[in-house]
Amino acid sequence: MENIKRIKLRDFEIGGDKLTILAGPCAIESQEILDETAAGLKEITKELDINFVFKSSFDKANRSSITSFRGPGMEKGLQMLQKVKDKYDLPIVTDIHTPDQAEPVSKVADILQIPAFLCRQTDLLVAAAKTGKIVNIKKGQFLAPEQMGSLIKKVEDSGNSNILLTDRGTSFGYNNLVVDFRGIPIMHSLGFPVVFDATHSVQLPGANGVCSGGDRRFVPVLAKAAMAAGARVLFFEIHPDPDKALCDGPNMVALKDAKDLFATCKKIFEVVQS
Repeated sequence: MENIKRIKLRDFEIGGDKLTILAGPCAIESQEILDETAAGLKEITKELDINFVFKSSFDKANRSSITSFRGPGMEKGLQMLQKVKDKYDLPIVTDIHTPDQAEPVSKVADILQIPAFLCRQTDLLVAAAKTGKIVNIKKGQFLAPEQMGSLIKKVEDSGNSNILLTDRGTSFGYNNLVVDFRGIPIMHSLGFPVVFDATHSVQLPGANGVCSGGDRRFVPVLAKAAMAAGARVLFFEIHPDPDKALCDGPNMVALKDAKDLFATCKKIFEVVQS
């Protein structure tokens, strides 16, 4: 564990002695929802003394149905994220899906996130790496944790060692995901901070036919277990009203519940890291 790289972002370190949380709405729905969530989460994380990176996606390209809500697209979405970044002075993490998105997105985002389904796409990893920004690789639901080593090498061989690894559960079919918490220390042995995605890990892929289901009741259970297993970073999708969200509502956490959840996770983090 002592050899885990600390990733510098602004005036803090990801993977250091302070908990870092990446959080925000699944997909960009409106500027108002972005503002409400960003303002609320900034206040909570400042009070709790937690490092915070705001997350939302301008495009969710791997939806279950062609009619599913995807977001406003790259151009408009980046403009909206830039407004959040400027107004609330927050670092930003967002997904990219194709190599040509890496450079324009890097002008706004501090962390480029590689979606789990795309984690083995060499051209995407290389393009993200070459921006010089932090690259957060989400472990594919189809990969064993030790297989992340080859993905790290693609990014490092492209000249970038600012890497995060995210676990979001493993698929065994039948519309379900299972979290094996051994994956956290296994991925830490590769030398980079591990992020645990507590909300996508309770997703039920394709369970509702034309969209994914989920069960947010288990988000706190998995988040606390991940802290106990040694994760250095947590990822949550947070929404002011998840039941009305246009994307991934069943597994998102309500903004009103974030403070208590974050506070509990921080306590466990500090016990484990001490």
